[in-house]
Parts: sequence; C-alpha cells; structure tokens
Amino acid sequence: MDTVRLTGQDFTTATRADGIVLVDFRTARSGSSRAFAAVFDAAAERHPDLRFATVDLDAEPALAAAVGVRRAPSLMVFRDGVLVFAEPGWLPADSVDVLIATVRELDMRAVREQFPEPIG
Repeated sequence: MDTVRLTGQDFTTATRADGIVLVDFRTARSGSSRAFAAVFDAAAERHPDLRFATVDLDAEPALAAAVGVRRAPSLMVFRDGVLVFAEPGWLPADSVDVLIATVRELDMRAVREQFPEPIG
C-alpha cells in the first residue's frame, strides 16, 4: 500500500481512525530521514492492511510543533485513535516489523484503562 501525505488539516482525522496508523515525520534534508523513508515505504508494502502516512517537516512545522516532533525522522504509531508509540530516530526493517506485531497484539481495553483520555 502506498503512503499518504498528511498535513495539519487532516492529521487528526487520519490518526483518530480505527486500526493502526504509522506516521513518519521526515525531511528531504536529513540523510537518516531519507534512509528511514526507504524502510518505512517497504514496510507499507509488507503490511497493506495498515495505514502508512508521512508528514513533511519542512512543509508542516506548525503540525510538528503541535505534536512535539523536533527532529526527523520521528515515528508515531496510533491504534484505534490512541498514540501507542512515539520516538525520534530511524528503525531497521526488522524492528519496524516487531513494533507492528507488538501494536497488533495490544489489548486496547487495557491501554485505555491505563491511559484514559484527558477530560476537557
């Protein structure tokens, strides 16, 4: 499956959707960001049932600031609208696959009990 590009206008809608959404915050200026882009795009091909998205940090600095991303690459993973992983830096392909397997196995009821949404 192809990756989709997110902007500040559609980020919230995309990441609050049911299922698993992986978001790669990247910039063309960063060598590590370009290296992880290849890993990320290959993972999208291996896992066509998941949604893979990118955010261009150069084009979306306000979005990056709003979600706390300070460097590229950074990876966020959402499951059923809940942020379950967020780390800067790039991961090798096998680590991305382990992360995806872990997120697939999460008991989301337990996650929501442990980390309820803030009120207000």
